[in-house]
Amino acid sequence: MPHDETPAPTQAPPQPQTLNRSSAGSAAARLPAPRLPGAVDAAPAPWLLRLIAVGLVLAALNLRPAITSLGALLEEVREGLHMSGSVAGLLTSVPPLCFAVFGVMAPRLARRFGAGTVVCAGMAAIAAGLAIRPYVGSTAGFLAASALALMGIAVSNILMPVIVKRWFPDRVGTMTGLYSMALALGTALAAAVTVPLTGALGGNWQSGLAVWAVLAAVAVLPWIVLVRDRTPAPGQREATRPGRGSGTASASGARSGAASGSASASGSGSASGSAARSGPASASVSGPSSASGSGSASADARSAEAPALRITRSRTAWGLACFFGLQATAAYITMGWMPQIFRDAGVPAGTAGVLLAVTMAMGVPLAFVIPRVAGRLRQQGPIVVVLGLCGLIGYTGLYLAPAAGAWAWALLLGVANCAFPLALTMIGMRSRTGAGVVRLSAFAQSTGYLLSIPGPLLVGVLYQHSGGWGLPIALMAGLMIPQMVAGVLAGRDRTIEDEC
Repeated sequence: MPHDETPAPTQAPPQPQTLNRSSAGSAAARLPAPRLPGAVDAAPAPWLLRLIAVGLVLAALNLRPAITSLGALLEEVREGLHMSGSVAGLLTSVPPLCFAVFGVMAPRLARRFGAGTVVCAGMAAIAAGLAIRPYVGSTAGFLAASALALMGIAVSNILMPVIVKRWFPDRVGTMTGLYSMALALGTALAAAVTVPLTGALGGNWQSGLAVWAVLAAVAVLPWIVLVRDRTPAPGQREATRPGRGSGTASASGARSGAASGSASASGSGSASGSAARSGPASASVSGPSSASGSGSASADARSAEAPALRITRSRTAWGLACFFGLQATAAYITMGWMPQIFRDAGVPAGTAGVLLAVTMAMGVPLAFVIPRVAGRLRQQGPIVVVLGLCGLIGYTGLYLAPAAGAWAWALLLGVANCAFPLALTMIGMRSRTGAGVVRLSAFAQSTGYLLSIPGPLLVGVLYQHSGGWGLPIALMAGLMIPQMVAGVLAGRDRTIEDEC
């Protein structure tokens, strides 16, 4: 389908085709005019955007404490619930399993209830799960309550890039960096203060884990307001009244969710560019043109739907999914087992928790810097390689001198863990439309988390049967190689629309 539609021979003279408000009034009274492909709604109130930013930060703060607080007290939890090393490995594999299973549900739930409503429910689930799990008194109950909290984390994980793309389409890198920085801060905070908090609360590990439910309860509040708000997001087209040419255009806009709401049939160029090329001819509201616009919108809707069925044909999507899965494997092994590695090397429990906090805290500044740098590069492969090399050096040091160089290894592994904000940034960059970001985010994260499930479990099994950390650390280091390969593939300058 061509980008430009020339007026039909029987069409009105050029004067009515121009976007003149005074002359368009009578035409609008006779016929509901479809919205222009490049048209955008009025910008939302500044207070609403600020509230969304606050909600993103609070939600991100709660996306990891359920995991890192447990890592800091894993030995106490194992003793209290009589867990073996293999069962503890299973426990550290629960997060990626839940993210894979429940993450698939996020796009469908968001389409039905709205992204704000789903994130609000996710924060409530996190609060409930964290409050319940320390007091159930059994391994099965602990796993079930953890799964409830992780379900809330899973859907919020998927929808964070979607919300950023929807409300801040011109600041994807900045806002991704902001919530990634908050995520890293929450991760480090839980790792650093869980052990001291447990001591301050009487030395009871149940209280030390349950206290993090309070932070999740606070995060519910801004999303409650957003659940009730019905202000359209920037670039989101309003549903037009039923009429000729309006229904299909609205359907196309709802499906696309793009910043400018235009889905080019050829898939070449940005949505705003397509609107600019369309010119005045696209503004026609006469009968023949309206009918043509309806057919065009239907074709665009079909074109927008096609990639949903073919995303598995995209090498970029698979590369991003593998990169996401391998970095998630490293992250959950680190969060679940690093304190235990240091404690077995003779490091005190409190110091081991602080070392994990240092690893996670490296993501606070870097999670803000890396997405901004990545957004300015055509290819993100060089960043992937640098992060991977830091991981290889860190794991080598952890194998050779875990206690002597503990702080250096913690810093290097903290840099390597910043592959997560890079992966989120690439999700936003590897699609031209909001709908494409939704599909890519769901596919990459859900598939990636499925790939990451065996890693923490395998580490627990190797640790139990080998009696040391040599083999588990060798496994962690070995996984950095395919992570770099997949990241370079995902970081190429192309989009999934080019490949589907």
